[in-house]
Amino acid sequence: MIIFKMYQPFFEINNWTHVITSGKDWLIILTLILMECLLSVDNAVVLAAQTQVLPTKLEKEKSLLYGLWGAYLFRFIIIGIGTYLIRFWEIKLVGSVYLFYLCFKFFYEQHHPEKVKAKHKHHSQHKNKKHVFSLFWRTVISIELMDIVFSIDSVLAALAIAENPVIVLIGGMIGILCMRGVAEIIIRLMEHIPELEPMAYILIGIIALKLLLNLPPLEFEIPNSIFALIVFGILGITVLFHFWRIKKHGPKHF
Repeated sequence: MIIFKMYQPFFEINNWTHVITSGKDWLIILTLILMECLLSVDNAVVLAAQTQVLPTKLEKEKSLLYGLWGAYLFRFIIIGIGTYLIRFWEIKLVGSVYLFYLCFKFFYEQHHPEKVKAKHKHHSQHKNKKHVFSLFWRTVISIELMDIVFSIDSVLAALAIAENPVIVLIGGMIGILCMRGVAEIIIRLMEHIPELEPMAYILIGIIALKLLLNLPPLEFEIPNSIFALIVFGILGITVLFHFWRIKKHGPKHF
């Protein structure tokens, strides 16, 4: 009965008609889209970095596409139980630890390439025994887990602006699509500017710290506008460093 009450507004035709034909509601939706993009700058960085483990451009694009549909499904579910999300701060803790792990793993492998080669050789000999899922599906699952972590803030903030869950759903869906576009742009940039990959993992470490500081008992929150400036500032410095290095030392691949 409680579940029915949570999701009933999504299946009321009159509710959808009212939202779609209301100029006031569309202004709120546009606000939610902008907010979603701002809140998801960190998510886009993480997604772009996660897809780099896949060998082909097609697999990278497919992983983002599958992750997109998974994000839509999860967003629908999460909006319905949005009033209970505040209890799930443990998800943020798990996400923070996982992001720290990604950051540490990347730089460890950068400084110990011989161990990575030995590990890859060992995995190639036992790949059917080590993993239930392929590398592609493990990447998709990883993307979905990160979507769960990063969606909490977005949904809570959206529900604070609009009480109608249909408005929140439309704004969130369009916002997720825009965020995936940002992730794809970052992926293409990584192909031409190899310095962006280590930069992405530095940002992942900063994002993990941001999530950790926001947990009880500290509950220290970095404003999203300031965090976005930090992200784009580091991105700009990295691009400038790339062209300076090319001019001084010539092309180099990481």
